[in-house]
Amino acid sequence: MATVLLIEDDLTFGRILEGFLTKNGFTVKVCHTGKDGLKNAKEQTFNVILLDYRLPDSTGMEILEGLKEISSVTPVIIMTSFSDIRTAVTAMKAGALEYITKPINPEEMLMLLNQSLYAKQEKITKAKSAVKPAEMIEGHSHASKHLYDHVRLVAPTDFTVIIEGESGTGKENVARTIHRLSKRSSQNFVAVDCGALSKDLAASELFGHVKGAFTGAMIDKRGQFEEANGGTLFLDEVGNLSYEVQIKLLRAIQERIISPVGSNKEIRVDVRIITATNDDLFEKTKTGRFREDLYHRLNEFKLEVPALRDREDDLLEFIEYFRLHAATELGRPSIPFSPQIISLFKKYDWPGNLRELKNVIKRAVLLSSGETISIDTLPVEMLAAVNSQ
Repeated sequence: MATVLLIEDDLTFGRILEGFLTKNGFTVKVCHTGKDGLKNAKEQTFNVILLDYRLPDSTGMEILEGLKEISSVTPVIIMTSFSDIRTAVTAMKAGALEYITKPINPEEMLMLLNQSLYAKQEKITKAKSAVKPAEMIEGHSHASKHLYDHVRLVAPTDFTVIIEGESGTGKENVARTIHRLSKRSSQNFVAVDCGALSKDLAASELFGHVKGAFTGAMIDKRGQFEEANGGTLFLDEVGNLSYEVQIKLLRAIQERIISPVGSNKEIRVDVRIITATNDDLFEKTKTGRFREDLYHRLNEFKLEVPALRDREDDLLEFIEYFRLHAATELGRPSIPFSPQIISLFKKYDWPGNLRELKNVIKRAVLLSSGETISIDTLPVEMLAAVNSQ
């Protein structure tokens, strides 16, 4: 039975949600303050954590950071009002798996919980397999064509690549496309979420460790550089790595040699590095938060993934792709959107980009029941946001 830690200060809403989840087979522990939530997360392992962003004793971001220090692999779903959606996007940059807006739709909540349970428990490593073709459409707008012209140009090379763009724009998909079009396509594509790595374990995750290297190192562990040997290593949110790990990363890239934590052994690796970031790494070099020599080593080629609001000509194509994908995944009829929804989608500015579009469409497909997907399948707050423009 899956266990859920619910951190929610609204007593009435907490009881309602606890009852609903219990009825659907979950074991729920309810905490009404961030401090109590962190205490319980330290004492017990949970399958999923539901975190209200607004708490009486601290911000959701502070609690999220504490939860990630306790366990970087436990999925955290942020619960927030629709007006805080941009804050929720920021929380996802900091390691939240997903967000859901209040008032919460029960079916949407169950869908998110089930998705988190089916996600790999090794959340740090999001993929360890060769990329399948046609995972995502490219779009046909000028911005999209410009991006993928450069992707096809750099893919056959061994250049290290920095992919920049807002959260939710599909930077990992761009990295996977580069790998798929490269001479390394038959080898592993390994994705590491650097934002979910604790400072203490980042070096171990990337380079491995030997038994006894630190407290809790009970066996030898292969790092992700070894897992990606011959293939591509994708470092998402690379700007979050500590200065010490940046030094080790620079050596690994320049000399193609790594040393597991606690070992004097040197291991030769042949890995192509692709990184992604929401930050301006060059600005970070000016303040000393990111090594300038590492930045220039990573920046052999830079790609900028445009925000969804700058890909207006692609919107209908993405809508149709996500609609068909959601219908297949959820086992729902493949019915079209109403003209009203399409009109609203065109007016909305999509702060969460493609990730938000995908989630909104999946929710709408789940709730649809007529001949078309009607506007009442969308959150009322989304309608209000468009109407207030």
